[in-house]
Amino acid sequence: MADHREASITLPSDPASVPAARGQVSDVLAEWGLPAGTDPAETIRLIVSELVTNAVQHTSGRSPFFTVELRLERDERLRIGVTDSHPRWPRRLPAAVQQDNGRGMAIVRWLTAEHGGRMAVTPTDEGGKTVWIALPWTPGRP
Repeated sequence: MADHREASITLPSDPASVPAARGQVSDVLAEWGLPAGTDPAETIRLIVSELVTNAVQHTSGRSPFFTVELRLERDERLRIGVTDSHPRWPRRLPAAVQQDNGRGMAIVRWLTAEHGGRMAVTPTDEGGKTVWIALPWTPGRP
């Protein structure tokens, strides 16, 4: 493998873009040797879905687009970043028992940790942020 492989997907911050991002990420993972329908691929799709949903729902119209970056690095790490132009960083919200939402970042943190990965948030030069996930990758599965 070269030093790394990269893919980038930029979509409008619209609810219809969530399934589009999931599908495009699945296609990239399949190209890189991780077929759709496997447990690792479905975990990654869920993480991407939660991060993209947050980028669409919680940017208050201040981010007309979001970008999903995938990077498979030589150190056998899959890095996934979701970038939007809203300056507010994700924060853990108290979820009431009856609340149907507000648990996305908790799900992402749990899935990432459960699979031996880590999560970080970094600012962009334009004033937004990127939420990064790094997961172990071995040939054929992360």
